[in-house]
Amino acid sequence: MALFVILGICLSCLIFFSLWHRGKGKLPPGPTPLPVVGNVLQVDVKNISKSLSMLAKEYGPVFTVYLGMKPTVVLHGYEVLKEALIDRGDEFSGKMQSSLLSKVNQGLGSPCDPSLLLACVPCNVISAVIFQRRFDYNDEIFQEFVEDFYRTLKALASPWAQLCSAYPILYYLPGSHNKFFKHAIEQKEFILREIKRHQESLNLSNPQDFIDYFLIKMEKEKQNTKSEFTMENLVITISDLFGAGTETTSSTIKYGLLLLLKHPEVTAKIQEEIIRVIGKHRSPCMQDRNHMPYTDAVLHEIQRYIDFVPIPLPRKTTQDVEFRGYHIPKGTSVMTCLTSVLHDEKEFPHPEKFDPGHFLDERGNFKKRRRACIGEGLARMELFLILTNILQHFTLKPLVNPEDIDTTPVQTGLLSLPPSYELCFIPV
Repeated sequence: MALFVILGICLSCLIFFSLWHRGKGKLPPGPTPLPVVGNVLQVDVKNISKSLSMLAKEYGPVFTVYLGMKPTVVLHGYEVLKEALIDRGDEFSGKMQSSLLSKVNQGLGSPCDPSLLLACVPCNVISAVIFQRRFDYNDEIFQEFVEDFYRTLKALASPWAQLCSAYPILYYLPGSHNKFFKHAIEQKEFILREIKRHQESLNLSNPQDFIDYFLIKMEKEKQNTKSEFTMENLVITISDLFGAGTETTSSTIKYGLLLLLKHPEVTAKIQEEIIRVIGKHRSPCMQDRNHMPYTDAVLHEIQRYIDFVPIPLPRKTTQDVEFRGYHIPKGTSVMTCLTSVLHDEKEFPHPEKFDPGHFLDERGNFKKRRRACIGEGLARMELFLILTNILQHFTLKPLVNPEDIDTTPVQTGLLSLPPSYELCFIPV
């Protein structure tokens, strides 16, 4: 038995070195990988962004790492990311789906953890569009649905998930991926119940929401065997809409409130702008944003500072690519390091400092920075309306002195999440 194990290891090493030497002269340079594990031992799985930034200093803005036995080309720095994702976006537009995915007014002044409340708000906005109804924030089934998305995202971003993606054999061992499957099943059951409710009340001549329109399209194309309008795609689409628009927005707002607790002078300036532009009685609207440069700058600075997704899920090349003197074969995994853009010292002096001035000119006007962000966030509208509504009605009170507040993110592997904290919402 031991002989077979040794032979298996030797065979794996031979295959690995054969593949490595075959691509060594074509792919960008990088650290020498070890058999089977590649460069995994050289990367801090809890802070991948930092590890890749250190490698970029040694190998340049385009380099190769092996996360397991497959090569991944890493793009680091604004100029490189802009060239790949914007100037030559079609060549780098392929999606590398995670193998894990393919498997399947609180307290009025009392201390509270805002996590669940801030998660429910954007989720209810999406629910109104998809389900044509909003849920009570105390609805236990709705709360469980929201928390399932949060747990799923944490599982996908965990170091264990990254190891499973590199070594699928780990799926057969006990681990957090089993919880991911459980939460995914619960999410699907919730969505299917909503779809069934819509099927029972569907009026073909009077659709009310996203599901109604999708079901009507399904009915029209039921004879088309190649139709994309299927029950499976409906469930996946709804899940993607909630997943993309819920946790990102709630975590950004949660982190933003923590930063405002840390910097009360920034909070005061936002509230002054709210009073001047909106007043105390009218609800904020998106048109107000054009007249509130400081608030807009704060929202941009929050997103820049927190660096919520330092390393997005990998893309892949859609064709053979000649990029900056290197040959990248079709289907190669490509990892982009967004931290290198958001913390670019040339563009943001003292990038480790929270400073809305990064997005204001000398006259206090909002300036659209050429290098501020690769893409516009789909949740930008929600961020503005949620933050202005909160600060229009409440003053934020920390439980400790502002200078003692720790804003260090909790690194989960691919995400930078805000630390747990409590605060008081004091009515104004």
